[in-house]
Amino acid sequence: MSQTTGASYASAGVDIEAGDRAVELMKEWVKKTQRPEVLGGLGGFAGLFDASALKRYERPLLASATDGVGTKVDIARQMGVYDTIGHDLVAMVMDDIVVCGAEPLFMTDYICVGKVHPERVAAIVKGIAEGCVLAGCALVGGETAEHPGLLGPDDFDVAGAGTGVVEHDRLLGADRIRTGDAVIAMASSGLHSNGYSLVRHVVFDRAGMTLDQRVDELGRTLGEELLEPTKIYSLDCLALTRTTDVHAFSHITGGGLAANLARVIPDGLHATVDRSTWAPGAIFDLVGKAGQVERLELEKTLNMGVGMMAVVPADFVDAALTTLADRGVESWVAGEITERGAHTTGAELVGDYAK
Repeated sequence: MSQTTGASYASAGVDIEAGDRAVELMKEWVKKTQRPEVLGGLGGFAGLFDASALKRYERPLLASATDGVGTKVDIARQMGVYDTIGHDLVAMVMDDIVVCGAEPLFMTDYICVGKVHPERVAAIVKGIAEGCVLAGCALVGGETAEHPGLLGPDDFDVAGAGTGVVEHDRLLGADRIRTGDAVIAMASSGLHSNGYSLVRHVVFDRAGMTLDQRVDELGRTLGEELLEPTKIYSLDCLALTRTTDVHAFSHITGGGLAANLARVIPDGLHATVDRSTWAPGAIFDLVGKAGQVERLELEKTLNMGVGMMAVVPADFVDAALTTLADRGVESWVAGEITERGAHTTGAELVGDYAK
């Protein structure tokens, strides 16, 4: 009579011990993100944040957002570099939250893997923790899920959710914008975390490039360029709210510059952005030429060198540019707000890019 061994979680492909090892490795990084309002440590069923800290607000509004980093995770997987993708995740979540003027408070993450490699998971969390420090928020918890059979042993994905707070009468947005306001652009660090399905199709499928290929125009390998972390603007934007009368921010993500800026432009007004005020980085030109991608398609998919925009009154422009320069953020006046004409939309790009 044949003997059979009973099924187990491990035989199904889930390694609980590896998961526990990953948690131990990530604890030191999570600890670096702690704010005084955070209670307890990693390992509980829920992260705790002391809401009594909000008593200093007259009418606190909680802002929340959730996001991922898209197919950029595949670049990290192919390169075997896992400690930067977390920066992208924090940027995508917390820079959405700061757009309304909210201070980032805390974040949770979700990491899904085909197989738990403890050091790899810890490296991902390290990047998230470092991003949280740059955004000024705490990483209060998360989840690592192992999905054998659905994902390959080296496949993974990340997502996160965050919460911030803003005083009701300090809420930023379309209702504050006025004719004559200036549009200030803040330089991106590269592609950030949007449009990678197009980028990967162009550079790999159409141009036949490889990640280890050095590209003179970029000054480094293609892989290094594609994995450049998304810039986190949260604390820079909050600094602007303290030194200027900011009316609105726009985080330039999926949909491109014009579409995202239009989201904060009120009915009856129009934002004109002059392309001649900046030169997009070499990666944008490379994608355009390698894939014969039309300019309009590039502009509605990629950030074209601008990661965040601020709308401020004209008499606060100098103060805004000075604040950003002092914080090491490259910025410039890129456009203005005018009355909307009969044939204009919320925002448009005009002119040609600087060379």
